[in-house]
Amino acid sequence: MLSLSNCCRHATRSLLTVSDSNAICTGLPALSTQVRNYAKARPGVAKPSSHGFSKAQKKGKGGELEGTDQATVTKRKRYTAFLPLPVTQLTHPLFETDQRNGRLQLQNFHPEILTDAVTSQALAFSQNDKDPFRIFGLPRNLLVEYRILSKPCSVIRGVTIDVINKLDAASQEGSANRRLVVAGPPGCGKSVLLLQALQYCYMRDWIVLYFPRAISLVNSTTSYAYDPRTQTYTQPAFAYQTLERLLTVNGPRLEQLRTQESVEVERRGTVPAGTTLTDLVKVGTKEQVLAPTVLAAVLSELGKQSTFPVLLAIDDFQAIYCKTKYRDPHYSRIQPYHLSMPRLLLEYASGLKQFTRGAVVGALSGTDTSFKLPLELAEALGLPTTSPSGPYAKRVPELQEYAKGLSRVSVPDALTACEASELFDVWARDRAIPAAPNDELFLAKYSESGGNARDFVWKGLLSTLSL
Repeated sequence: MLSLSNCCRHATRSLLTVSDSNAICTGLPALSTQVRNYAKARPGVAKPSSHGFSKAQKKGKGGELEGTDQATVTKRKRYTAFLPLPVTQLTHPLFETDQRNGRLQLQNFHPEILTDAVTSQALAFSQNDKDPFRIFGLPRNLLVEYRILSKPCSVIRGVTIDVINKLDAASQEGSANRRLVVAGPPGCGKSVLLLQALQYCYMRDWIVLYFPRAISLVNSTTSYAYDPRTQTYTQPAFAYQTLERLLTVNGPRLEQLRTQESVEVERRGTVPAGTTLTDLVKVGTKEQVLAPTVLAAVLSELGKQSTFPVLLAIDDFQAIYCKTKYRDPHYSRIQPYHLSMPRLLLEYASGLKQFTRGAVVGALSGTDTSFKLPLELAEALGLPTTSPSGPYAKRVPELQEYAKGLSRVSVPDALTACEASELFDVWARDRAIPAAPNDELFLAKYSESGGNARDFVWKGLLSTLSL
């Protein structure tokens, strides 16, 4: 009899039946293996895939599951797709653009009528495609308001007349003597006042340059590159955009001005003296990498000429004094005076560079809390500080120099009753508030907002808007 170990040594790695084990024990040489019939491929039956569905079902060839899913997806897309309503179904008065334009009749904003006689009166801005606020843009809140109103307008306040009088004096003086900063509590109307000054100067034949969101210069939203010649970081995309807008708004005036000195531009040779400023701007708009150099040269030439006054208007003014969100190779935050665009604005705001005729006007903003009023600027303007201000608080000497000589223009905290009633009347006539406005509604919204201009519109009037 063979031993069991010898028989198992020659046995194949197969499942053995009971009869096979008996055969081994009795010494029979024959072995029978079990056949896994269920593992054989049967004709006409699809082999399951790793996910439990056949290839035919995945491809949709006879698979019922694929067809069901496809129908569900198509149905979901049909129900969730945004489809504009036909014009005939937009029956709410808010969508009746033609009728709204005819209903809101306002006197046009014109420099000749801006006197004390129009205080607390709403004036409509012009409908020109090349108006500065249409080309340069607007702060976010104003942009939404002007999209809701049938025409852009603003209420003339007493501080508006004060700023206009200062701009009239600046038209005959250098900008170093007229560096104004509009200050006040959040929502009091600083951006609107800056926009009124911008429109006034533009209609008085000034050359205007407007930055409605200076935070965009320092919040790391545009490309930048290190320039070893100036040891600063250039922002070619933003400089290119600024040149395009400057040319669009001030094209006819720039055409009348010529460079007084030759301008060195890398890779383009020398732009000779006597070239029109329009042609100089076009050099920067042809190649984006040249835009920072050309923009600095254009502003320098504007500072030398005395044909047209120049207004440099900057909203979110405190942002160009804050440490930026851009990073250097060591991942440290870059100071604003090491970036080409904020540095250029700081040089004119501080008086290091100036226009022969003109002014620099900025407006503080507290909308973005990541760029609060810095200590150096607050002390220069005599404003309450938002950070520790003791004698041992750290101050940046460069920013202190850039903040010297700035003049503060204070905006009243609240609208007067006459100014608020005029603003209420504009929104009521434009059908942006309930159909039957009355004195009770006005007094309720005026009291709720405490006279704050932004709260009166957003938390008062617009909170009643329903479609």
